[in-house]
Amino acid sequence: MTAAARPMTRREWELLGLLSLLWGGSFFFNAVAVASLPVLTVVAARVALAAAILGTAATLAGPGLPRAPQVWTAFLVMGLLNNVIPFSLIVWGQQTLASGVAAILNATTPLFTALFAHWLTTDERLTPGRLVGAGIGFGGVAVLAGPSAFRALDGAGLAQLACLAAAMSYALASIFGRRFRQMGVAPISAAAGQLVMSSLVLAPLALAVDRPWSLPAPGAPAIAAILGLAALSTAFAYVIFFRLLASAGATNIALVTLLAPVSAILLGVLFLGEALTLGELGGMALIALGLAAIDGRPWAMLRGA
Repeated sequence: MTAAARPMTRREWELLGLLSLLWGGSFFFNAVAVASLPVLTVVAARVALAAAILGTAATLAGPGLPRAPQVWTAFLVMGLLNNVIPFSLIVWGQQTLASGVAAILNATTPLFTALFAHWLTTDERLTPGRLVGAGIGFGGVAVLAGPSAFRALDGAGLAQLACLAAAMSYALASIFGRRFRQMGVAPISAAAGQLVMSSLVLAPLALAVDRPWSLPAPGAPAIAAILGLAALSTAFAYVIFFRLLASAGATNIALVTLLAPVSAILLGVLFLGEALTLGELGGMALIALGLAAIDGRPWAMLRGA
């Protein structure tokens, strides 16, 4: 049974939950950083610091970085799809959209992944159960957002499209990234390699467009947000991402974007004193049902398997 066809293990679900917490927090970090720094500077600093962290870890405590040119070409494509394009689009969109709205739009990634994987792979075909599960999960995101969020979307069409394009890019990255296991590239090396190539693309762009040396020095909150983005939401998160991608498949790992809005709300409750509303509780319940449906266990129980 392929990774995509079997239900995820308990350990894989635990890692998926941790990844959703790390990536859910990235929307908060983005909102703090972009209030003081321009888009390309935020994204370039994020990937460069994360590349330094993971590159050092892979060299000192891991298998190191591969040398084959074809692997580095794949790192470049992965970096564009998984970092350069979506990070830039989301941070740009968050200049207009609230972080929760951006996370909600990003939660369409599983729908795009299921569709793209159906056409681009042979072992992650779109099944009725996965389609229903994704629909239920996205319905949960809509309930979680509430009517006010959708009214807010009406005035920010370009920012909405940017976040949706980022979700498509993430979906393609999940499918493209499956090849690193076939190439024999360890998860930490794959994470470090794509970040190195992303840094080589973004650093010159940020220097040319933003001229960061001419900007006022950022305050402590912006610096802390960049460090959180780099160390937690990127370096640590990508080690988990590539490990899960190798074991659970592209469609399963895309479920993390359905959990990210939930993680953002829970972080607010735990650290900002915010309260959960009835709509948010109902949305989380629907998301849980959608995840279970995509996982396949409810269908198996109904069939008596």
